[in-house]
Amino acid sequence: MSRLWQSLVSVWTWLVLVACVLLWLPMMALLRLATLGDPGRYWVGYLFRAISRVVAASNPLWRFTYTGAVPADPRRPYVVVSNHESFADILLISHLPWEMKWLSKAELFRIPVMGWLMHLAGDVPVKRGVGPSAIEAMARCRQILSRRVSVMIFPEGTRSPTADLLPFKDGAFHLAIDAGVPILPLALHGTATALPKHDWRFARSTAIVEVLDPIETAGLTPADVPALKERVRGTIVEARNRLARQLA
Repeated sequence: MSRLWQSLVSVWTWLVLVACVLLWLPMMALLRLATLGDPGRYWVGYLFRAISRVVAASNPLWRFTYTGAVPADPRRPYVVVSNHESFADILLISHLPWEMKWLSKAELFRIPVMGWLMHLAGDVPVKRGVGPSAIEAMARCRQILSRRVSVMIFPEGTRSPTADLLPFKDGAFHLAIDAGVPILPLALHGTATALPKHDWRFARSTAIVEVLDPIETAGLTPADVPALKERVRGTIVEARNRLARQLA
């Protein structure tokens, strides 16, 4: 693949993203007004995720798919967790056909227009390394779950610089136990090449996310967090390795 073709495709894809962001703002604002009776902002958020599907479809270098058993009831709340390879993970996971509110870096909410869309969608900002912000974010997540909407968290906290998963943080697992909802693990592979670090150009990527079996938390207590965390991490590692073999 020539660098000129890669650059042209990348410029086109970034332009599609900018156009979608500008077009989606009035659509999401109108939908929010039309659905004020839904405090979970389910359909506003679902419309927001469609940006990712449009952008991924517009990029001829990418082939993004999902597999696994999609939850039968999209309004049954889960704490959804996934491994984290790339910024493109967001675009891949947004192909899943149900709405989730994302726990995201607070800095993203300050980006003009895009940050406004994230606020409209009901996503949850958190400042890394700031205890009060994390506590407030978890309280917001519990409220979202009580409104029958799932929450999406990357328990590694950041992208792994290697092929190995980073240790999982406790927050998502405390949240699931406190709220009495199941954990829904996702395993993804292939996005690491979609947008290489320190480069604005996109690259070829065949990526897949698999929805794994939910893990119930009924009857668990905070003392069970370490075991639950390691069980979920092991499940994701095993599935991710299987996906890597399939795509090899």
